[in-house]
Amino acid sequence: MVDMLVRLFSLPESNSLYKKCEDNDVILRRPGIYEKHLVEAFVAEHFSPKWVSEVSVAMTRQPASCFIATKDKKILGFGCYDTTCKSYFGPTGVSEDARGLGIGKALLFKCMEALRDSGYAYAIIGGVGPIEFYEKAIGATVIEGSENSIYRDILPEPK
Repeated sequence: MVDMLVRLFSLPESNSLYKKCEDNDVILRRPGIYEKHLVEAFVAEHFSPKWVSEVSVAMTRQPASCFIATKDKKILGFGCYDTTCKSYFGPTGVSEDARGLGIGKALLFKCMEALRDSGYAYAIIGGVGPIEFYEKAIGATVIEGSENSIYRDILPEPK
């Protein structure tokens, strides 16, 4: 896996993404600290214990460095930034039953715009899986030599 670089000062337009979510009754917002346990439970159920740790960090920031997508008071997805390292995007994920509605891309843009609004010129997407998605969605480029990145000597999950 590699890291990717995003030029925050030249992000594509995002209003159509947000409108698509709105048209599907999906709300994009920062969770309140009183919802920390609920966001962590969602991530634990659908994703990785390591991601729960990162979400926990995001939720303790003021404002939270996390966005969630909800519909009918149910979490569908989440996106975090400034958790593993400053100016890093991730983790992020959308539940399998909510994929295909543009939620992941909308959460990506919410986080990238928040990083830009915090004063960053560039963002890093760490340990990227879907390279083509990020290239197409926000013009991200692979950082040469980033195969090992910051994610080395990670402790294994207990068996």
